[in-house]
Amino acid sequence: MRVVEEATASEAPAPAEVSEEATKAGEEEDTGAQIAPIVKLEEVAISTGEENEDVLIDMKAKLYRFDKDGTQWKERGVGQVKILEHKSSKKVRLLMRQNRTLKICANHMVTASTPLQEHAGSDKSWVWHARDYSDGELKEELFCMRFGSVESAQKFKDVYEEAQDKQTGKVEDKDEEADETADLLDKLKVEPKSEEVAAPETKTEVKESKAE
Repeated sequence: MRVVEEATASEAPAPAEVSEEATKAGEEEDTGAQIAPIVKLEEVAISTGEENEDVLIDMKAKLYRFDKDGTQWKERGVGQVKILEHKSSKKVRLLMRQNRTLKICANHMVTASTPLQEHAGSDKSWVWHARDYSDGELKEELFCMRFGSVESAQKFKDVYEEAQDKQTGKVEDKDEEADETADLLDKLKVEPKSEEVAAPETKTEVKESKAE
């Protein structure tokens, strides 16, 4: 019995030979077929509404709105606040989205009627009134925005007020153009002539002239 067992053990393949055979078998079984995914995802273009606007500033900030009913400030969201200028109309608006959800928490035009004011007791915050459209309808809101540093707050104010000046200048230019156009139209008006029109000759006067 011992002789038979030794012979059987000697005939068994070495571990290296086994691994080579397994590799060859795997190569033979590989047909090269590709398994298609169960669900095919297609790329979808998402419009943010900012495609036709230039970004004047993009900063991180925390926004609050004043609750008139509760007479207190309530946090509106933390995220990126942008000042955007439309490429063709040159109109400027303030847009802020919350982090992660990207929900709009502020969206209004930057005009001369929306000046920034320093929040009492903080040199890193600004307060202003605006007709906001973030909820899908125009609402009068009182906002307060806080930045991480005094430098960031000042940089935001500089860009904001520069955008205000541009909008104010455009309004003044339009008013001047309107005045010039009105003056020009006044000059081009046709005034009725005050010259007296001679009365036509009667038949009697014509006969007398011929007789003479």
